[in-house]
Amino acid sequence: MRQPIALTCVISAALLLAACGSTDSGSAPTTAATSAEQNFAQKLQEQLTHAKSGDVITIPAGTYHFRRGLSLRASGVTIRGAGMDKTILSFKGMISGPQGLLVNANDFTIEDLSIEDTMGDGLKIKQGKNVVIRRVRTAWTRGPDSDNGAYGIYPIRVTNLLLEDSVASGASDSGIYVGQSQNVVVRGNKVFDNVAGIEIENSRDADVYKNDASGNTGGILVFNMPNIEMVGARTRVFDNVINANNLDNFGARGTPVASIPAGSGVVINSNDFVEIFNNRISNNQTANIIVSSYYSTNYNNDVGVNPDYNPYPKAIYIHDNQFVGGGDAPDTLEFKALKLKMFGIGGRFPDVLWDGFYDPKDLGADGLPPPADRICIPNPKVGVLDADGPNKYDNPNTNAARFRCTLESLPPVKLDLATATADGNHA
Repeated sequence: MRQPIALTCVISAALLLAACGSTDSGSAPTTAATSAEQNFAQKLQEQLTHAKSGDVITIPAGTYHFRRGLSLRASGVTIRGAGMDKTILSFKGMISGPQGLLVNANDFTIEDLSIEDTMGDGLKIKQGKNVVIRRVRTAWTRGPDSDNGAYGIYPIRVTNLLLEDSVASGASDSGIYVGQSQNVVVRGNKVFDNVAGIEIENSRDADVYKNDASGNTGGILVFNMPNIEMVGARTRVFDNVINANNLDNFGARGTPVASIPAGSGVVINSNDFVEIFNNRISNNQTANIIVSSYYSTNYNNDVGVNPDYNPYPKAIYIHDNQFVGGGDAPDTLEFKALKLKMFGIGGRFPDVLWDGFYDPKDLGADGLPPPADRICIPNPKVGVLDADGPNKYDNPNTNAARFRCTLESLPPVKLDLATATADGNHA
């Protein structure tokens, strides 16, 4: 086995002060310090460029400044810091990138470090298998801002993904975004001050649990967008805390996430076989759960929609959640008017808001979809509002009889990762 490649803080006195020292004073760096930082950045990129399977690239405690993004293409590599609050890769003042770290590799692990203030995405994993992201923090230190990068932690087209015990804040799209991926576990993470806290988009077989999604515009999103090769299905969202996601939406106009109303706890859009259970969902001022179709997104799409795309959510199972508050101060003029019309000044939306769009080709003689395609909310104490989106909210109603059904629970995701530990939910 190859020996770990260590980047130490004892290269020189100048490097010790520049690369490992704190920059909290805000003073301008000296020429020697700037040169040392550039040397450190160059050395790290060289190690990433020449890495081979089995290498462990260790970055000691310290704050390290980079002007350009980093990249890794070798499989079988581990990048390891000294801790999220100890090893900080800062891209403030970045001149090219746009990602902080871009990885295109299999059998990759990254853990115990932070990535801050990138021009674009913080950590992007593109097209890989057997990826572990553990105790990684991404942040934009100025807080929520439309000029922040879109995604904090951004794995896309990954098979066998474990993303755990990480933190993401300040993303102008999603703090944690998993796209077009399969066999996914997202657990034990904390997301706040993002437009979307956690987003699972066009992915299959995903378990999202034991996360804290609080203080975003929308807490946890499960989306299926058109004109993307992979069709999303089979996502479980459970045992999460999803609280007070009432942050004003600061996403870029025309993007799907820009349509998320502030005050959204869980949003399911145009996805199938989604199970939401055992969560504590509280104080989300538009609605604790929103179930909607593509037609409610206001997503600007100049190329049209693939004719094979299914815009309607089907087989949605919502059960055994704990709801507290919420629905009392919805976002958007349409929702404000709808709440006033239905529930008065002091009223609130029920815990589940459905936009009312349904597939007319999927209805039986009883006016309902087949049992396997329904939105099922068996608890009679959980209210549902059919907003009547197809008719511009003209005839909303709270008749929940059609939702009092059950569906078969989805099976747990099974990860084939030697580094994934069992906790009673996964092998």
